[in-house]
Amino acid sequence: MKEDLKFLLSIALGIYLFLLFFQPIPFDQFDFNNRLLFAAGFVGIIFFFQVLIRGLLRSFLPLSRFSKDELLMFSYSGIFLIATLSSLAIAFYLRYVGSVIITFHLVFKVIFICLVLPVLSTIYDAFSSLKKRLEQEIQEKENMQKEIRHYQEGYQNQSIELISVHQADHLNVLVVDLLLLRSADNYVEIIYREGSKLKKKLIRNTLKAIEQQINSFSGFVRCHRTSIVNVFHIEKLNHEGNSYWLKMKNMDEPVPVSRQYLLKIKEVISVMG
Repeated sequence: MKEDLKFLLSIALGIYLFLLFFQPIPFDQFDFNNRLLFAAGFVGIIFFFQVLIRGLLRSFLPLSRFSKDELLMFSYSGIFLIATLSSLAIAFYLRYVGSVIITFHLVFKVIFICLVLPVLSTIYDAFSSLKKRLEQEIQEKENMQKEIRHYQEGYQNQSIELISVHQADHLNVLVVDLLLLRSADNYVEIIYREGSKLKKKLIRNTLKAIEQQINSFSGFVRCHRTSIVNVFHIEKLNHEGNSYWLKMKNMDEPVPVSRQYLLKIKEVISVMG
């Protein structure tokens, strides 16, 4: 409310200075001091109706329950109501306080001036609403990232057992150490960390079968028909023309991303921040 009042006062001051310097309303019959007072009364009428109607609409209408189209209708209605009441009040003010002869041209200028404050305040409200929505989305994203990091601390310390098709071979590895699963003919190539070194192991199985084995771990996502990556090891999504690939942490070799899985990869990277 305080910020709104500051904005309205700044616009009212601008209208006041406009009246004094450009004199769209005839002030010739007044001396300098009375001209200042008369212009202040003119602006005061616009400011009064703006604050009054704006306050009434916010107090008695539950705006949060209305749709965007209904809110837009209320905005236009508010502009029309403020401009109409302000114009009528100022017409009486000019005629009976300032003894100004009312003409069609003068009425047109009065209506135009009376529209300035409600129109600018409506634009200000729209930008304020967008700013609040953006701040809420940023806060929600930060909260989500905190939850992900909290989940990651316990999740990545779990181990996965990857088993070959005939269960003749297997590999136990921590989630935090597993970087990439890649199809290699009748085998699946597993790229993982052991200490500070990257290691590779081939297990005879299909990528689809291995994917089912890691299905309970949500940190893995398919980026290509031949590749599944650990989302916590994605460093960057790169592209050149229509080709996309992932740069993985501590890994020089690029991992291809097909257009089929591109949107999912982008969503994951956005959430991970």
